Amino acid sequence: MKRILMQSTIPYAEDDWHIGRFGMLRDTLAGMRGEDGEVLFDVTARDRDPVDAPDSVLSQLDASTYDELWLFAVDVGDGLTSEDCEAIGRFRERGGGLLVARDHMDLGSSVCTLGGVGAAHYFHTKHLDPDPSRHQNDDTITTDISWPNYHSGANGDYQRIAALLPLHPVLQDVAYLPSHPHEGGVGKPADDDSARVIATGRSAMSGRAFNLAVAFEPSPRIGPAIAQSTFHHFADYNWDPGTGSPSFVSEAPGHALAASPEAQRSIRRYAENVALWLAGYPIPARG
Repeated sequence: MKRILMQSTIPYAEDDWHIGRFGMLRDTLAGMRGEDGEVLFDVTARDRDPVDAPDSVLSQLDASTYDELWLFAVDVGDGLTSEDCEAIGRFRERGGGLLVARDHMDLGSSVCTLGGVGAAHYFHTKHLDPDPSRHQNDDTITTDISWPNYHSGANGDYQRIAALLPLHPVLQDVAYLPSHPHEGGVGKPADDDSARVIATGRSAMSGRAFNLAVAFEPSPRIGPAIAQSTFHHFADYNWDPGTGSPSFVSEAPGHALAASPEAQRSIRRYAENVALWLAGYPIPARG
Protein backbone atom coordinates (compact mmCIF):
# COMPACT_ATOMS: atom_id res chain seq x y z
CA MET A 1 0.00 0.00 0.00
CA LYS A 2 1.26 3.46 -0.92
CA ARG A 3 0.96 6.47 1.37
CA ILE A 4 -0.46 9.82 0.26
CA LEU A 5 -0.12 13.08 2.18
CA MET A 6 -2.74 15.70 1.36
CA GLN A 7 -1.66 18.99 2.87
CA SER A 8 -2.65 22.65 2.78
CA THR A 9 -0.14 25.46 3.12
CA ILE A 10 -2.07 27.24 5.89
CA PRO A 11 -2.71 26.43 9.54
CA TYR A 12 -6.30 25.38 10.21
CA ALA A 13 -8.78 28.23 9.94
CA GLU A 14 -12.49 27.43 9.84
CA ASP A 15 -13.33 30.22 7.39
CA ASP A 16 -10.66 29.34 4.81
CA TRP A 17 -9.63 26.57 2.43
CA HIS A 18 -8.38 24.21 5.15
CA ILE A 19 -7.73 20.58 4.25
CA GLY A 20 -11.12 19.50 5.57
CA ARG A 21 -12.63 21.19 2.51
CA PHE A 22 -11.02 18.47 0.35
CA GLY A 23 -12.71 15.57 2.11
CA MET A 24 -14.42 14.19 -0.99
CA LEU A 25 -11.04 13.87 -2.67
CA ARG A 26 -9.61 12.17 0.41
CA ASP A 27 -12.46 9.66 0.42
CA THR A 28 -12.04 9.03 -3.31
CA LEU A 29 -8.33 8.28 -2.99
CA ALA A 30 -8.73 6.22 0.17
CA GLY A 31 -11.46 4.16 -1.50
CA MET A 32 -9.37 3.08 -4.47
CA ARG A 33 -8.74 -0.66 -4.77
CA GLY A 34 -6.59 -2.79 -7.01
CA GLU A 35 -7.75 -5.69 -9.15
CA ASP A 36 -7.22 -7.97 -6.17
CA GLY A 37 -9.60 -5.89 -4.08
CA GLU A 38 -6.89 -4.58 -1.79
CA VAL A 39 -6.85 -0.91 -0.77
CA LEU A 40 -4.21 0.96 -2.78
CA PHE A 41 -3.65 4.08 -0.70
CA ASP A 42 -3.39 5.12 2.92
CA VAL A 43 -4.32 8.82 2.92
CA THR A 44 -3.37 11.40 5.54
CA ALA A 45 -4.93 14.88 5.34
CA ARG A 46 -3.51 17.73 7.41
CA ASP A 47 -3.04 21.49 7.53
CA ARG A 48 0.39 22.97 8.03
CA ASP A 49 1.80 23.96 11.40
CA PRO A 50 1.98 27.68 12.35
CA VAL A 51 3.89 29.65 9.72
CA ASP A 52 6.55 31.04 12.06
CA ALA A 53 8.64 27.86 11.70
CA PRO A 54 9.23 24.99 9.26
CA ASP A 55 6.33 22.57 9.05
CA SER A 56 7.02 19.48 11.14
CA VAL A 57 6.01 17.11 8.33
CA LEU A 58 6.94 18.94 5.13
CA SER A 59 10.39 19.88 6.41
CA GLN A 60 11.11 16.18 6.98
CA LEU A 61 9.17 14.78 4.02
CA ASP A 62 12.16 13.13 2.37
CA ALA A 63 12.76 11.07 5.52
CA SER A 64 9.10 10.05 5.80
CA THR A 65 7.33 6.96 4.46
CA TYR A 66 5.01 8.97 2.20
CA ASP A 67 5.01 8.13 -1.51
CA GLU A 68 2.95 11.10 -2.76
CA LEU A 69 2.34 14.71 -1.71
CA TRP A 70 -0.79 16.53 -2.86
CA LEU A 71 0.01 20.10 -1.89
CA PHE A 72 -2.85 22.61 -1.88
CA ALA A 73 -1.24 26.05 -1.91
CA VAL A 74 -3.96 28.22 -0.41
CA ASP A 75 -1.61 30.72 1.27
CA VAL A 76 -0.89 34.34 0.32
CA GLY A 77 2.85 33.81 -0.04
CA ASP A 78 4.07 32.53 3.31
CA GLY A 79 2.95 28.89 3.23
CA LEU A 80 6.33 27.22 2.68
CA THR A 81 9.67 27.84 4.37
CA SER A 82 13.00 27.19 2.68
CA GLU A 83 13.36 24.06 4.83
CA ASP A 84 9.96 22.82 3.63
CA CYS A 85 10.85 23.42 -0.02
CA GLU A 86 14.24 21.76 0.25
CA ALA A 87 12.75 18.65 1.85
CA ILE A 88 10.01 18.47 -0.79
CA GLY A 89 12.73 18.68 -3.43
CA ARG A 90 14.65 15.81 -1.81
CA PHE A 91 11.38 13.87 -1.55
CA ARG A 92 11.00 14.08 -5.34
CA GLU A 93 14.65 13.20 -5.83
CA ARG A 94 14.06 9.94 -3.98
CA GLY A 95 11.17 9.15 -6.35
CA GLY A 96 8.22 10.71 -4.53
CA GLY A 97 5.24 11.90 -6.58
CA LEU A 98 4.06 15.50 -6.26
CA LEU A 99 0.93 17.42 -7.19
CA VAL A 100 0.95 21.18 -6.56
CA ALA A 101 -2.29 23.13 -6.99
CA ARG A 102 -2.78 26.87 -6.42
CA ASP A 103 -5.34 29.47 -7.54
CA HIS A 104 -5.75 33.01 -8.90
CA MET A 105 -3.46 36.03 -8.70
CA ASP A 106 -0.84 35.47 -5.93
CA LEU A 107 -2.75 32.78 -4.04
CA GLY A 108 -0.31 29.98 -3.32
CA SER A 109 2.73 31.94 -4.45
CA SER A 110 4.93 30.30 -1.82
CA VAL A 111 5.34 27.44 -4.33
CA CYS A 112 7.57 29.68 -6.49
CA THR A 113 10.50 28.51 -4.40
CA LEU A 114 9.85 24.82 -5.08
CA GLY A 115 12.43 23.41 -7.43
CA GLY A 116 11.11 22.25 -10.80
CA VAL A 117 7.35 22.31 -10.23
CA GLY A 118 7.42 25.83 -8.80
CA ALA A 119 8.69 27.12 -12.13
CA ALA A 120 5.48 25.94 -13.80
CA HIS A 121 3.30 28.30 -11.73
CA TYR A 122 2.75 31.92 -12.81
CA PHE A 123 1.50 34.60 -10.43
CA HIS A 124 0.63 38.29 -10.38
CA THR A 125 3.67 39.78 -8.60
CA LYS A 126 6.04 36.77 -8.60
CA HIS A 127 7.21 34.62 -11.50
CA LEU A 128 4.98 36.22 -14.12
CA ASP A 129 3.74 34.42 -17.22
CA PRO A 130 6.43 34.95 -19.90
CA ASP A 131 3.66 35.93 -22.34
CA PRO A 132 2.90 39.62 -21.57
CA SER A 133 -0.42 39.40 -23.38
CA ARG A 134 -1.67 37.27 -20.51
CA HIS A 135 -1.00 40.00 -17.95
CA GLN A 136 -4.63 41.11 -18.04
CA ASN A 137 -7.88 40.17 -16.38
CA ASP A 138 -9.92 37.36 -17.83
CA ASP A 139 -12.54 37.26 -15.06
CA THR A 140 -13.93 40.80 -15.16
CA ILE A 141 -16.86 40.11 -12.81
CA THR A 142 -15.08 39.68 -9.48
CA THR A 143 -13.16 42.94 -9.71
CA ASP A 144 -11.06 42.54 -6.56
CA ILE A 145 -9.25 39.54 -8.09
CA SER A 146 -6.65 40.32 -10.74
CA TRP A 147 -4.75 38.17 -13.25
CA PRO A 148 -4.11 35.37 -13.69
CA ASN A 149 -7.84 34.70 -13.25
CA TYR A 150 -9.16 32.56 -16.09
CA HIS A 151 -12.95 32.20 -15.91
CA SER A 152 -13.81 28.60 -16.78
CA GLY A 153 -17.32 28.80 -15.31
CA ALA A 154 -19.12 28.90 -11.98
CA ASN A 155 -18.14 26.84 -8.96
CA GLY A 156 -20.42 23.81 -9.11
CA ASP A 157 -20.38 23.66 -12.91
CA TYR A 158 -17.89 21.81 -15.12
CA GLN A 159 -15.69 22.56 -18.11
CA ARG A 160 -14.83 20.41 -21.12
CA ILE A 161 -11.07 20.08 -21.36
CA ALA A 162 -8.84 19.73 -24.41
CA ALA A 163 -6.32 16.94 -23.90
CA LEU A 164 -3.09 17.65 -25.78
CA LEU A 165 -1.52 14.85 -27.81
CA PRO A 166 0.06 12.51 -27.13
CA LEU A 167 -2.63 11.76 -24.57
CA HIS A 168 -1.14 11.72 -21.09
CA PRO A 169 -2.09 8.69 -18.95
CA VAL A 170 -3.74 10.85 -16.28
CA LEU A 171 -6.25 12.03 -18.90
CA GLN A 172 -7.40 8.58 -19.91
CA ASP A 173 -11.21 8.53 -19.81
CA VAL A 174 -11.25 12.19 -18.68
CA ALA A 175 -13.25 14.79 -20.61
CA TYR A 176 -14.31 17.24 -17.88
CA LEU A 177 -12.93 19.02 -14.83
CA PRO A 178 -14.71 21.31 -12.36
CA SER A 179 -14.98 24.93 -13.43
CA HIS A 180 -13.98 27.96 -11.40
CA PRO A 181 -14.45 31.71 -11.97
CA HIS A 182 -10.74 32.58 -11.62
CA GLU A 183 -8.15 29.88 -12.24
CA GLY A 184 -4.45 30.55 -11.96
CA GLY A 185 -1.71 30.29 -14.58
CA VAL A 186 0.60 27.36 -15.28
CA GLY A 187 2.99 26.57 -18.13
CA LYS A 188 5.95 24.48 -19.19
CA PRO A 189 9.25 25.77 -17.76
CA ALA A 190 11.36 26.70 -20.76
CA ASP A 191 14.45 24.85 -19.54
CA ASP A 192 12.77 21.60 -18.41
CA ASP A 193 12.38 18.98 -21.14
CA SER A 194 10.67 16.60 -18.74
CA ALA A 195 7.61 18.88 -18.58
CA ARG A 196 4.75 19.54 -20.96
CA VAL A 197 1.27 21.02 -20.88
CA ILE A 198 -1.18 18.12 -21.01
CA ALA A 199 -4.58 19.83 -20.93
CA THR A 200 -6.11 23.21 -21.66
CA GLY A 201 -9.42 24.87 -20.90
CA ARG A 202 -11.22 27.75 -22.54
CA SER A 203 -12.43 30.91 -20.84
CA ALA A 204 -16.19 31.31 -20.65
CA MET A 205 -15.62 35.09 -20.66
CA SER A 206 -13.02 35.79 -23.35
CA GLY A 207 -12.95 32.50 -25.22
CA ARG A 208 -9.19 32.36 -24.73
CA ALA A 209 -7.50 28.99 -24.19
CA PHE A 210 -5.43 28.57 -21.03
CA ASN A 211 -3.38 25.79 -19.45
CA LEU A 212 -4.95 23.51 -16.86
CA ALA A 213 -2.13 21.12 -16.00
CA VAL A 214 1.58 20.58 -16.60
CA ALA A 215 3.05 17.10 -16.15
CA PHE A 216 6.68 16.37 -15.26
CA GLU A 217 7.73 12.89 -16.34
CA PRO A 218 9.69 10.74 -13.89
CA SER A 219 13.26 9.64 -14.46
CA PRO A 220 15.82 7.61 -12.50
CA ARG A 221 16.82 10.82 -10.72
CA ILE A 222 13.44 12.37 -9.93
CA GLY A 223 9.80 11.46 -9.32
CA PRO A 224 6.71 12.48 -11.31
CA ALA A 225 4.85 15.72 -10.70
CA ILE A 226 1.86 17.76 -11.83
CA ALA A 227 1.31 21.51 -11.61
CA GLN A 228 -2.44 22.29 -11.52
CA SER A 229 -3.97 25.68 -12.36
CA THR A 230 -6.35 25.66 -9.38
CA PHE A 231 -7.02 23.65 -6.25
CA HIS A 232 -10.72 24.12 -7.03
CA HIS A 233 -10.48 21.14 -9.36
CA PHE A 234 -10.32 19.07 -6.16
CA ALA A 235 -12.31 21.06 -3.57
CA ASP A 236 -15.55 19.76 -2.05
CA TYR A 237 -17.32 23.01 -2.90
CA ASN A 238 -16.59 22.51 -6.59
CA TRP A 239 -17.62 18.86 -6.55
CA ASP A 240 -20.75 19.69 -4.52
CA PRO A 241 -21.57 23.33 -3.66
CA GLY A 242 -23.89 22.08 -0.93
CA THR A 243 -20.82 21.34 1.19
CA GLY A 244 -20.29 25.09 1.63
CA SER A 245 -17.42 27.50 1.13
CA PRO A 246 -15.56 30.16 3.11
CA SER A 247 -17.58 33.34 3.64
CA PHE A 248 -15.35 35.38 1.32
CA VAL A 249 -16.53 33.43 -1.76
CA SER A 250 -18.93 35.92 -3.35
CA GLU A 251 -19.95 34.29 -6.64
CA ALA A 252 -23.21 32.36 -6.90
CA PRO A 253 -22.54 28.64 -7.50
CA GLY A 254 -23.76 26.65 -10.48
CA HIS A 255 -25.56 23.31 -10.44
CA ALA A 256 -24.59 21.69 -13.74
CA LEU A 257 -22.20 19.17 -12.19
CA ALA A 258 -24.90 17.80 -9.89
CA ALA A 259 -27.00 17.02 -12.97
CA SER A 260 -24.25 15.25 -14.94
CA PRO A 261 -23.17 11.77 -13.80
CA GLU A 262 -20.77 11.68 -16.77
CA ALA A 263 -18.94 14.81 -15.63
CA GLN A 264 -18.89 13.58 -12.02
CA ARG A 265 -17.33 10.30 -13.13
CA SER A 266 -14.74 12.14 -15.27
CA ILE A 267 -13.69 14.39 -12.40
CA ARG A 268 -13.18 11.50 -10.01
CA ARG A 269 -11.40 9.54 -12.72
CA TYR A 270 -8.87 12.34 -13.09
CA ALA A 271 -8.10 12.29 -9.37
CA GLU A 272 -7.75 8.50 -9.43
CA ASN A 273 -5.52 8.58 -12.52
CA VAL A 274 -3.25 11.19 -10.95
CA ALA A 275 -2.90 9.11 -7.78
CA LEU A 276 -2.00 6.01 -9.80
CA TRP A 277 0.48 7.83 -12.04
CA LEU A 278 2.24 9.58 -9.16
CA ALA A 279 2.59 6.20 -7.44
CA GLY A 280 4.06 4.53 -10.52
CA TYR A 281 1.04 2.24 -10.86
CA PRO A 282 -0.38 1.40 -14.31
CA ILE A 283 -3.61 3.17 -15.21
CA PRO A 284 -6.07 0.49 -16.33
CA ALA A 285 -8.22 0.95 -19.41
CA ARG A 286 -11.79 1.68 -18.48
CA GLY A 287 -14.92 1.46 -20.56
